[in-house]
Amino acid sequence: MLANFQAQFTSLTLGGLSLGFIYVLIALGYTMVYGVLRMINFANSEIFMYGTFATIVVIRDVFKFTQQSEPATGLKLVFILLCCLFASMMFSGILSIILELVAYRRLRNRGSNKLAPLISAIGMSIVLAEFMRILTDSRYVGSPRVMEKKSLATVFGGDVRLDNTIIIVAGLVLFVILQLFVQRTRLGKAIRAVSMNEEASKLMGVNLNGVVSGTFLIGGLMTGAAGFFYTLKYENTAFSIGFELGIAAFTAAILGGIGNIKGAFYGGISLGLLETYASFFLGTQWKAVTVFLVLVVVLYFRPNGVFGEAITQTRA
Repeated sequence: MLANFQAQFTSLTLGGLSLGFIYVLIALGYTMVYGVLRMINFANSEIFMYGTFATIVVIRDVFKFTQQSEPATGLKLVFILLCCLFASMMFSGILSIILELVAYRRLRNRGSNKLAPLISAIGMSIVLAEFMRILTDSRYVGSPRVMEKKSLATVFGGDVRLDNTIIIVAGLVLFVILQLFVQRTRLGKAIRAVSMNEEASKLMGVNLNGVVSGTFLIGGLMTGAAGFFYTLKYENTAFSIGFELGIAAFTAAILGGIGNIKGAFYGGISLGLLETYASFFLGTQWKAVTVFLVLVVVLYFRPNGVFGEAITQTRA
């Protein structure tokens, strides 16, 4: 009995961590934009959704995989996965930049209040989702299996699956790279400067439009990576998947502290584990209820999230 429980707990934990890293990457998309503009980019959830479709297009139309195809192995598999990751990240990143240029820049340049970009973000989210709904006839789209989800090892009786391992390791690497980028590069320092004081940054010669576009690009790249990992793990997508995971990732960002990169990391991991455990012990119908109940409790005692809102800290 104990051995069986250990095996289930290990499998649940690894699955929850992989889901958590998907939430982390989407939450970073929200966090990066909020950190600079103090605006919630609700269209980020649809950026994620388009990333999942970009992954499927590469697998199905570029590499010609079908549902009957044998999974790839060795260097061929590595090459295919890297191509899919690159395509999803670049497509989502470019789409994010286009979104910023079309929906937000003119409003910002005209000095509109904070409500106008928020409404624009919601409108663009609806447009992107409805466009994909029309293209897919509201149907789920399956991804051919490009990789065999084999067990790499057994830990405490639980299987360490290949897909979960790739998501956890790659997600951690991307998060570390983002941290180093924000802390050490010229653009990263400019992003932090604008986050602290926008007016002073412009007086010091910082190109605000360039920083904003760069921030949207970085957020889109992280969100696109999440789209690839989601497709690798679940092998299907739909026009509505952005709303479902976007709400969860936004919750993760709020839990950790909106605008806080480390908060997005810990919030995403915590939420992924919580959802997985709740689905197993209480049933899938209680998953969303449990998540939002925890969110309400956290915000009741810490309105700025567990780690605090980065913007509040820097501007106080």
